[in-house]
Amino acid sequence: MGAAFDAGAVIDWYTDTARDLPWRRPGVTAWQVLMSEIMLQQTPVVRVTPIWLEWVQRWPVPSAMAASTTGEVLRAWGKLGYPRRAMRLHECSRVLAEQYGDEVPDDVDTLLTLPGIGDYTARAVACFAYGQRVPVVDTNVRRVVARAVHGLAEAGNPSTRRDLADVSALLPTQRARAATLSAGLMELGAVVCTARSPRCDVCPLPRCAWQEAGRPAATGPKKAAQRYEGTDRQARGRLLDVLRGAHGPVERRRLDLAWPQDPGQRARALDSLLVDGLIEQTADGLFVLAGEG
Repeated sequence: MGAAFDAGAVIDWYTDTARDLPWRRPGVTAWQVLMSEIMLQQTPVVRVTPIWLEWVQRWPVPSAMAASTTGEVLRAWGKLGYPRRAMRLHECSRVLAEQYGDEVPDDVDTLLTLPGIGDYTARAVACFAYGQRVPVVDTNVRRVVARAVHGLAEAGNPSTRRDLADVSALLPTQRARAATLSAGLMELGAVVCTARSPRCDVCPLPRCAWQEAGRPAATGPKKAAQRYEGTDRQARGRLLDVLRGAHGPVERRRLDLAWPQDPGQRARALDSLLVDGLIEQTADGLFVLAGEG
C-alpha cells in the first residue's frame, strides 16, 4: 500500500511557488497554450520561452498561422528540434481556422481529432487552458506518483490506462482544484522530485511512500542515454539549417557541405526530410522548405 497522498499540500505549494512561465499568465488563450505544449515536448523551458513569445506576437490566432507557409513556420521554429511538430501545428492551425472559428476546442475527444494532437497534448490543453478535470500525465507526473504513492524510485514502462487511472484517483472533485493539482504535479516533478537529484528536503508532501520505504533504488534496467551527436537527427537538423538560412532555392552542393562526413547518412537524412514533407525539391532539382517551392 502506498502513502496517503495530500493533494491540498501540492495545490498550496504550487499556488505559492510556481515558476512564472509566460503561458501560465492571465489572458493567455487556448491557442497560445496549445503552442506552448507542442513546443515543450522534449524541449527545455529556457529554449521554448523566447520562441513562444515571438510566436504569440506573430501568430496570436490560428488563422494568422494558417495564412503563412509551412516554410515560414519551419523557419520561425528555429532550432527547437523535432520540426515535424511545427509542421503538424501549422496543419492544425488551418483546421482550427476553417472548421472551429479560430477557436481551440475545450474537450479532449475533439482535441484528439486535430492534426498533431496526441493524448497528452489534448488533456494538457483541456486542463491548463480550460480548467477541465482531466488527468494530465507526463514523465514528471509519472515519477511523482511512482514515488509518493507507490514507493518506487522510477515509474517503469508507461501504461496509458494505468497512468491515467493513477492520476485521476488523486484529483479533487472540484474542477479548479483538480486543474491546479495537475499543474502542481507536473511542477513538482520538474523542480523538486527530479529524476537524478530529488530535493526531498523541500518537498511539500507530508508523506511519501518512497521516503517511508527508505528511498529504495530502482530495480529495472538503466535507461540508455539518448545520443544526438552523429545521429540522423543531427544530420537532418544541419540540412534544415541551410534551408532556413537561405533566401531562395538551394543547390544540392550546399547541402552536401553541411554534412560532409557521411554521404550515405546525408542522403538518408535528405530523403527523410522529403518524405516527411518538411522540404521540397523544385522542378530544376533545387531544394526549399515546404511551401516555398
